Amino acid sequence: MNRVSVLPEPSARDDPAVAVARTGDFPRLRYMGSKYRIVPHLADVFAEIGGRTSLDAFSGSGVVAYLMKAMGYQVTTNDFLAFPAVISRATVVNHGTLLTPADVELIGGPTADGRDFIQRTFDGLYFTPDDRRFLDSAWSHIDRLEPVKRDLAISALVLAAARKQPRGVFTVTDLRYDDGRRDLRLPLREHFGETAAAYNHMVFDNGLPHRAVVGDVFDLPAEGIDLVYLDPPYAPPRDDNCYIKRYHFLEGLSVYWRGQTIMENTRTKKLVKKYTPFSYKRTVTEALRRLFKKFKDSTIVLSYSSNAVPDAAVIRDLLAEVKRDVEVRTVDHVYSFGTHTSARRRFASEYIFIGR
Repeated sequence: MNRVSVLPEPSARDDPAVAVARTGDFPRLRYMGSKYRIVPHLADVFAEIGGRTSLDAFSGSGVVAYLMKAMGYQVTTNDFLAFPAVISRATVVNHGTLLTPADVELIGGPTADGRDFIQRTFDGLYFTPDDRRFLDSAWSHIDRLEPVKRDLAISALVLAAARKQPRGVFTVTDLRYDDGRRDLRLPLREHFGETAAAYNHMVFDNGLPHRAVVGDVFDLPAEGIDLVYLDPPYAPPRDDNCYIKRYHFLEGLSVYWRGQTIMENTRTKKLVKKYTPFSYKRTVTEALRRLFKKFKDSTIVLSYSSNAVPDAAVIRDLLAEVKRDVEVRTVDHVYSFGTHTSARRRFASEYIFIGR
């Protein structure tokens, strides 16, 4: 658990398969819109584009930012939620710090101060009493760690909580989706030991400084970025894609609910929703236009799904307003929705727009 890996030669920039293989071990957070499946396609695109500096403007699960690091970029990540930034700090910004076996044992041991915020606030929700007690106790030790170890420990705690929750989301509070999987039976303390090892395994140094930002994409500086990767929230034709509704517990857990407002009248104890213009049909088109204009001096790569609005033709036209050369590549895949035992399958296309 104490070994830091070094990017192998030849460099992943020359051979994208090297970076794809490294990224294949990246811990899988069941996250809406995550790009694990198209990593090989993105690696090919990034290799063609080249450059030294990159921005993952909607970092989410962190897998694409990690791919960029593995390909030799100097990476900046951004997200409007806190827990994606924690994951980026642990896996992209972090070059050499690991959680030791002693750290993991301490975090999984008896509480340091007897705190019980999670036990009181989420009494009867999501996890067993022992699991909720462990989360409070773990944070009593995490609060005392140095910053980079904190990021690793919080990332592991978030992943453990997501794995223990059916479907990885926090929109229901009962066990209606319990299908007997090991992840749903394993105590969170044991999950944490496994996820800590998984994040430790990803730590390596590519020789360049990186940074992770929490904020509005429109507040980011646009100068000096060779490659900008965009994977904004999709505006669906029906339903919604509210990340706070689905992942509010993970967001709160990543900061121990400090600075967060819990909606006490909701059964799930969710957090107040954060607005983004990309989530609504009436505002997404103009938001994309503004986004492309902001990063017009960089090569832009955009991921977008065929089951979102606007459609591919509109996005291509928007990108063509600021880029002379616009290419669209299509990646077909199958995804499932519903419960693990009664999931239905849909076909969708993932578009990769490249504006040079």
